[in-house]
Amino acid sequence: MDNLSEALEKLKLVSTDSAAGSVEGCLDYLLKALASNNTETSMKIQETGILPLLPTLLTPQCSCTPKVANIIAEVAKNEFMRTPCVEAGLIPPLIQLLTSTDQEVLLQTGRALGNICYDSHSLQAQLINMGVIPTLVKLLGLHSHNAALTEMCLIAFGNLAELESSKEQFASTNIAEELVRLFQKQTEHEKKEMIFEVLAPLAENDVIKLQLVEAGLVECLLEVVAQTVDGEREEDIAQLKTASDLMVLLLLGDESMQKLFEGGKGSVFQRVLSWIPSHNHQLQLAGALAIANFARNDGNCIHMVDTGIVQKLLELLDRHVEEGNVTVQHAALSALRNLAIPVVNKSKMLSAGVADVVLKFLQSEMPPVQFKLLGTLRMLIDTQAEAADQLGTNGKLVERLVEWCEAKDHAGVMGESNRLLSALIRHSKSKDVVRTVIQGGGVKHLVTMATSEHMIMQNEALVALGLIAGLDLVAAEKDFVGASLVSVLHRLLSDDRSAPEIKYNSMILICAVMGSEPLHKEVQSLAFIDVVAKLRAHENKTVSHQASLTEQRLTAQS
Repeated sequence: MDNLSEALEKLKLVSTDSAAGSVEGCLDYLLKALASNNTETSMKIQETGILPLLPTLLTPQCSCTPKVANIIAEVAKNEFMRTPCVEAGLIPPLIQLLTSTDQEVLLQTGRALGNICYDSHSLQAQLINMGVIPTLVKLLGLHSHNAALTEMCLIAFGNLAELESSKEQFASTNIAEELVRLFQKQTEHEKKEMIFEVLAPLAENDVIKLQLVEAGLVECLLEVVAQTVDGEREEDIAQLKTASDLMVLLLLGDESMQKLFEGGKGSVFQRVLSWIPSHNHQLQLAGALAIANFARNDGNCIHMVDTGIVQKLLELLDRHVEEGNVTVQHAALSALRNLAIPVVNKSKMLSAGVADVVLKFLQSEMPPVQFKLLGTLRMLIDTQAEAADQLGTNGKLVERLVEWCEAKDHAGVMGESNRLLSALIRHSKSKDVVRTVIQGGGVKHLVTMATSEHMIMQNEALVALGLIAGLDLVAAEKDFVGASLVSVLHRLLSDDRSAPEIKYNSMILICAVMGSEPLHKEVQSLAFIDVVAKLRAHENKTVSHQASLTEQRLTAQS
């Protein structure tokens, strides 16, 4: 055959009859031309209208099927050819071929489908709807000895697993067992990485997490960690990170996490604990994150605190005050915050010196560390009056909190700072703490917090402001006036959307500030009595009762 055009014309003619030998010759020529100049050859194939003729050649009985599928795979490497391939109706016959027993047909068919659907979520979703996932999982099990076919399946899984709609189908197959079995056989770094790339998106699904744990993936990951922890090669460092990250991801599922915890006696849990004192930052990070994930229910938290994990985390944090690895700091603080949630743990953790170690990071300029530091302290002082008093009279802490209350670029830090400021007052109920907050300039931030879109924050602010008014109204008077507290309370009481708790605590606060002359004048000027009178008819009995009491107080002092 002298040229491409001649081959294409001949293919047009012979594809309509059964002249297999003639077809083979044309296909060989096309494959040769594609290997020489893929883009130009693909354009000519499209121009001559060959694509719509190819489905007839894509049958299990046809000896030229592997070559036809190979041509489609090569053509579909070009983005401009993918839509024409779809329009030519190539996807359904290609999917039918995935049930073939011919390994070459399977390989070329997989390549063709992969290239046609590359980077197209809509086409990949179409493949999922046509049931391609169970078929591919079955193929992996049948042909795991065939390296090329295995690689094709892994690439397909990697692409399809990115789609949320695929997870349910994957979960209904034995993909977890197949991947773990395949992983156990691998010795090459590249092959392990390919499997990791499939495991990571699949492990985001809680059902598949548990399947992977039950299939023995965790033991594989621990083995990888043991083999690479002292390695200095780039591939060792990469594998260590991937394996430990995946381990932490598996712990995000409640069932998989609890299965591995095994009442705190699980071998996996014990191995993860040994990562925390490691000299390897990646393992320290994974160990701390794993503890944070295990600490997602009270039972686990209580057991871990009772078995000395807090000390390990404090030692780790102490090592990173100077070294300053932000990710490790963040992870260790996350673990401490979670461990501090059960009431019985708070006093034990305070006695262990958690607050003192956490305060060493007060000068951190990293918002993620600041956020976790604040959350940890807030959890620790909840219901702990003595600790709240001690921290609330720490001028440096209060000064830093007031500074972070203005961190408008970091809403999380700003919110947590406000909440901790309020918590110090609410849990200590101490005049000394109130004075420290007033002197530090914290009152205006609590008034602003009362206008938050989050009801829980509004309420915390109002209770703290009520305590300030009750414990030292004289010292707070100027700040209350400057922050327009009375106007804020008027808005909260007038707003029909305000929750009953907000209305109740606003009225309590109104009564508390009446002892101040300038604030009393503001209350009178805003006609609070009219707003409060309406609340007597409120459906919530506590609110309506408080409205009656507040109205009496306002009337008596008008």
